[in-house]
Amino acid sequence: MVISGKGERRGRAALVVLGDIGRSPRMQYHALSLARQACLEVDIVAYGGSDPHSAVLEHQSIHIHKMKPWPAIPHLPKILQPLMLLFKPVFQFLMLLWFLCVKIPAPDVFIVQNPPSVPTLVAVKWASWLRRSKFIVDWHNFGYTLLALSLGRSSPFVAVYRWFEKHYGKMANGSLCVTQAMQLELAQNWGIKATVLYDQPPEFFHPTLLEEKHKLFCRIEKNLNEPSGHRDCISNGKDEHNPNATLFTTQVGNDIKLNQNRPALIVSSTSWTPDEDFNILLEAALMYDRRVAAILNEDDSTPEDVLSREYCEGKQFLYPRLLFIITGKGPEKQKYEEKLRKLKLKRVAFRTMWLSAEDYPLLLGSADLGVCLHTSSSGLDLPMKVVDMFGCGLPVCAVSYSCIKELVKVEKNGLLFSSSSELADELMMLFKGYPDECDALKLLRKGVHETRSSVSWETEWEAKAKPLVNEVISGNF
Repeated sequence: MVISGKGERRGRAALVVLGDIGRSPRMQYHALSLARQACLEVDIVAYGGSDPHSAVLEHQSIHIHKMKPWPAIPHLPKILQPLMLLFKPVFQFLMLLWFLCVKIPAPDVFIVQNPPSVPTLVAVKWASWLRRSKFIVDWHNFGYTLLALSLGRSSPFVAVYRWFEKHYGKMANGSLCVTQAMQLELAQNWGIKATVLYDQPPEFFHPTLLEEKHKLFCRIEKNLNEPSGHRDCISNGKDEHNPNATLFTTQVGNDIKLNQNRPALIVSSTSWTPDEDFNILLEAALMYDRRVAAILNEDDSTPEDVLSREYCEGKQFLYPRLLFIITGKGPEKQKYEEKLRKLKLKRVAFRTMWLSAEDYPLLLGSADLGVCLHTSSSGLDLPMKVVDMFGCGLPVCAVSYSCIKELVKVEKNGLLFSSSSELADELMMLFKGYPDECDALKLLRKGVHETRSSVSWETEWEAKAKPLVNEVISGNF
């Protein structure tokens, strides 16, 4: 069967995500492309959790099937943890088989997200055999390298996991991957031919209009001003006498304007996992706070409320307040929130929150800078969060690792750093003279706008993924 971009629907595809589809943007974009450009009915099999974007939820040809996740077992004795490493994939395998072989109609092709590899690749291979379907692996990273973060590279579980990942990965009828570096690794050491499909932001990731910014800040105002009952340079520095004013915008009649003394807004999206060292950001924030105080010859005893009152009265400083909004969910979130509460900073504040799939792009498009702490367990994947930031016109400071330059073009659309000190240097450079005279930041933003329109997810998918899906379904691969 060959897919045509026009006419009647001539087939069906199933996307398999052993995780939260709301936190799997690339698979959401696959679903939209398969439904729109390939004219296929699309079934998504994933865990419950956060909802995907409304464009996915409301598309009449996309059908979401939610599995029950593995139940969390708090305070599990250490001696039983190896047993859970065995029982969990068995439970997931049986659940996946039930959905893939019974709950959904037989597809022409399965497209499975990897990682996780076990038991996903095994279950999809069995299901494809039982239902006489083909299957494609979309390699986001290597699952065994993620497992090694917690168990160590020498663990026998990691070795077994790698064998399953390689063995069943080679059984796929086709493969996609996210970088040229990963393509080379798969070809040379795994015997797998993969097509590089770079992540691109979909159409709903774009710069935010001023009116949209104001409405967003009104919606999240309570979270920004006084989280968890404590006050800081952000909550103390707001004009509370004007109900039409937010930290960043003010509405007078029908006119909306950006506040001149607003804080610089920095967004970092994280899954709160060990492959993202959040301590780098905390230390950089502390360095920024102390360096600005030293440049302005401030005494450590200067009361925080004096600075807040000066900000509220409209006084301009050479360096602005910084507000970091950290979005996402994950296992280490609570640990770092406790660290944040203990920080004593006069010019820097942090907020953690989870936004809807509709509000998240609006936040990125409203920010001044994105920070990415993703280091990659394999060194071969790229952070989707940076792709989304670029789509919203947001320049990025990202942790440097082997293949990150395939995405971040230094001094064009972002900067790289390897330590908290380097990140602090970049914050000092980019925000000097904010908001009107920060020339280095303006140049990066200009570079993002120049590159973001050069290619889209739709054109990239049409050129790279659609031919592969055609070949696999027609049996010519």
